[in-house]
Amino acid sequence: MTASTRNIIAWILQVLLGLAFIASGGRKLMDLPATVAMFGNLGLPGALAYVVAGGELLGGIGLLIPRFVRPAALGLAVIMLGAVVMHATKIPGGLAGGVPAIVLLVLLLVVFWLRRPTATTL
Repeated sequence: MTASTRNIIAWILQVLLGLAFIASGGRKLMDLPATVAMFGNLGLPGALAYVVAGGELLGGIGLLIPRFVRPAALGLAVIMLGAVVMHATKIPGGLAGGVPAIVLLVLLLVVFWLRRPTATTL
């Protein structure tokens, strides 16, 4: 894969994922009482709702800023890994309902890999 192709694919994924996470985090923050209640129903502390909502919003923004792409992708991957675990263990419907979280996790890891530092040749 050429560097140009890799860059184009990475940018497309970054923009799509960034917008998705900005929207998701924004929705969670706009309806914070329901988000806190949902986390509480899963046996998680309500404060984690603030962390996840803020992390999704900031991570989505980070995916759109070249300097922060890799840390943002890694942080969001941790959040999505948590979502996958929650779907597998506590959320009714199991992993079948967690397919979107799995897809997002995989795409974030692809972005992280595509944006890895490469050796430059002289």
